[in-house]
Amino acid sequence: MSRFDVYKYDNQLVLFVVEVQADILDELITTVVVPLMPEQFSADEALPRLKTIIRINNDNYIFMTTDISAVTRNSLGKYITNVEENYRYKIIEALDFLFQGFRGWP
Repeated sequence: MSRFDVYKYDNQLVLFVVEVQADILDELITTVVVPLMPEQFSADEALPRLKTIIRINNDNYIFMTTDISAVTRNSLGKYITNVEENYRYKIIEALDFLFQGFRGWP
């Protein structure tokens, strides 16, 4: 399990979650995740700095930063992909904005 990995999640509305917890903490029983909501169900939630759009398997999802939560690692479903290469800075910017209220770095 790695930071920015996307996992299937067993919920009718939340299809995927993104693990955002630092890799150094991968021995913990829980991990911090942010749900991805289908864009068509949550388009009004899209805010460029707080709730960015992430594309997976040719579909757009809203990174629901404000719905961040901790879950047990064994509740994570099948690994889908890692989004670090394309979305690392957008995800970090969204988390910084959630916790700091501003962009924390250039």
